[in-house]
Amino acid sequence: MSAIVDSNDGPNEIIKVLFALYPGYDTLDVAGPLEVLNQARHNPKDPSTKAFECQFVGVEKGMTSSQGMTIRSDMDYEDAEDELEEFDVLIVPGGDGIFEVLKNNSEPLNLLQKYVEIQEKNPAKERTILAVCTGSLALAQKGLLEGLAATTHPDYYTRLETICQEASARDMSMRTDVMEERYVVNNARFDLGENPDENPYIIKKAPQGHARRKSIARKGSNAWKESRRRESIARRASMPLGGTRVITTGGITAGLDASLYLVGSLVSHEVALEVSRVLQYNWVKGVTVDAIDV
Repeated sequence: MSAIVDSNDGPNEIIKVLFALYPGYDTLDVAGPLEVLNQARHNPKDPSTKAFECQFVGVEKGMTSSQGMTIRSDMDYEDAEDELEEFDVLIVPGGDGIFEVLKNNSEPLNLLQKYVEIQEKNPAKERTILAVCTGSLALAQKGLLEGLAATTHPDYYTRLETICQEASARDMSMRTDVMEERYVVNNARFDLGENPDENPYIIKKAPQGHARRKSIARKGSNAWKESRRRESIARRASMPLGGTRVITTGGITAGLDASLYLVGSLVSHEVALEVSRVLQYNWVKGVTVDAIDV
């Protein structure tokens, strides 16, 4: 993380976020999460306590969405690899261009793999990948959803299942549970609560189950308690992908919901609710899949 900001509760670190852009990304897949994260403050009453710092990586200086919006890149993918260890969150949007990415095996596929490799080497740090909408297809092709649960835009459930099955066969690894959810969280650690077995928000992932169910509201978050962080390091190291928290979302606007979840887990649930209020957005909850016993 980068700078330290002060709030009434003491100093808080700014959470560094990198958006991985490619030609033809979806505008709202980027703008939605960006707006949510930009509104988050460690202390909602203090504008100086901004919780997230967002940057963009692209193959060109200006990256244009399928709707025609251009975002200036802060760095190219080569430079991003050099700085990748500094980022706490990597966000991959969906969009029409993702299919060219899959076809050409182009960025951000390599960056995703590098990010996970960094986490596997250093599981003591908390890192998150958020794939919005069809961005989950990129994770699937790289085999990063093997043994996990995931979702995507409803029109692409079958496509996601097919890519996951092909990756599982290629790598001789565990399959992926494709779920019909607003968003799906894997490798959660601090946000399960004191008694996960009593929390209806959490789905226990059975080894052979293909769970499909409606989303239900989560309970409050225990995010960033230092004692829980220390206790979780060993568990994180034993998780898939070095304990990288992997979040996939349903269609386009679900990126807003998952971003609010991210605020809740990395800052606080109360701050996430405040951001939702400010945006006048009705936060629709997804699910956490607890694969501890798999």
